Amino acid sequence: MELFTELFSGFTAFITHLGAALVLLGLFLFIYVKITPYHEIQLIREGNVAAAISLSGAMIGFVVPLAKAVAQSSDIYDMLTWAGIALVIQLMVYAVVRLIIPGISKDIPEGKIAQGTFLGAVSLATGLLNSACMTY
Repeated sequence: MELFTELFSGFTAFITHLGAALVLLGLFLFIYVKITPYHEIQLIREGNVAAAISLSGAMIGFVVPLAKAVAQSSDIYDMLTWAGIALVIQLMVYAVVRLIIPGISKDIPEGKIAQGTFLGAVSLATGLLNSACMTY
């Protein structure tokens, strides 16, 4: 019985952090597709590669610092704080890229892969830097 207790002692924390991380990922994706003026999921269903690349880059760009927040947090509140920061930064990336490439809001629905790739790459690069900066 003691072995069983020992094996599952961290299970509650695991489930709590995993559940919170999945909810945060869903929240990020929900907000992200709402702030963009095009419908990524529909575009992806139609085979739009630019939309798939840009949304995938944004998602991975959020998940990298989210994973770091989960791994280094002292408790769930600490994790939620860092994840919230990562979420806001990743949403800001989209706004900055729109300033750099003003036509990106029409380019991605038109399937312009270069613009989708650039947005995805900037999102991923920012996520990696964000993650690296999460230190105590």
